[in-house]
Amino acid sequence: MPRTQALQAWITQQFPDQSFEMAAASADASFRRYFRITLADGSTRIVMDAPPEQEDCRPYLQVARLFGGADVHVPKIYAEDLTQGFLLLSDLGGTTYLDALKSHPDSAPTLYRDASIALVAIQKASRPDVLPEYDRALLARELQLFPDWYIARHLGITLNEKQQSTLAGTFEKVLANNLAQPQVFVHRDYHSRNLMISEPNPGVLDFQDAVYGPHTYDLVSLLRDAYITWEEEQELDWAIRYWEMARKGNLPVPADFYDFWRDYEWMGVQRQIKVLGIFARLYHRDGKDGYLADMPRVMAYLRRAAERYIDLKPFLLLLDELENRQVQTGYTF
Repeated sequence: MPRTQALQAWITQQFPDQSFEMAAASADASFRRYFRITLADGSTRIVMDAPPEQEDCRPYLQVARLFGGADVHVPKIYAEDLTQGFLLLSDLGGTTYLDALKSHPDSAPTLYRDASIALVAIQKASRPDVLPEYDRALLARELQLFPDWYIARHLGITLNEKQQSTLAGTFEKVLANNLAQPQVFVHRDYHSRNLMISEPNPGVLDFQDAVYGPHTYDLVSLLRDAYITWEEEQELDWAIRYWEMARKGNLPVPADFYDFWRDYEWMGVQRQIKVLGIFARLYHRDGKDGYLADMPRVMAYLRRAAERYIDLKPFLLLLDELENRQVQTGYTF
């Protein structure tokens, strides 16, 4: 393929005196592709292929500098070609947190401690007017993926007027909470597939969509991960440990953990609604069916939060209707 040939030619320019082997390293939900380059001397590099007509490498470069400046382990950038959309990066290894957690669940306390330390470091580096705002328009646009792709396309349901009103009212309540939260740098996809086992640990990837927004977003991405589930007692323990680190680091978290936990859960509702829409879109628009198996986990998170808060009970009833469940009784409004 012409683009692959152009990529190989560019790599040859970077290493004119060495032969190399190129193998697929990973792909993600975007148009980006990653290849691992093994040089004749045995060292490795990662090459990002980001077609300029679909992807812009400049945010990646900006966030790599910001997070790297906070002593967070992100890939080192050796070379860049923004015209062609190629980046040459250091290799943070081939073992994701997800791989490690599934093969060695007993490693979880250490891995989540390391991830929380790195998250606090990112947040302590926060300042306004550097990254795009995670503002109302962006948060609302993400929520809209749910009715457009999950309800209409995936479930094949057209909402009636009452259901539309319930959904709109829920979105307004969620947005009001999210926008009232203190703001920090937000990775926006801080979970087990984007954290690598490395030294120092973790290696952090896929941060190019980072924004300045609600302080609980990345923690809920980490602990209510779309790809792996933990008992809620364990999740709560890790959340408390993060909250204590954040307070010691003078981050703008609520002094009362109950208030922090409520913000965390309401932020989770926004993320889970968005993720269900994204997973549906990846399947129906992009032909990527690998995410379908993770939808029930995300829906379970969403329902669990909706069951806890009176303001979300109408939304829970709507979910019952969409899933054709027997409507539960005993709700208090």
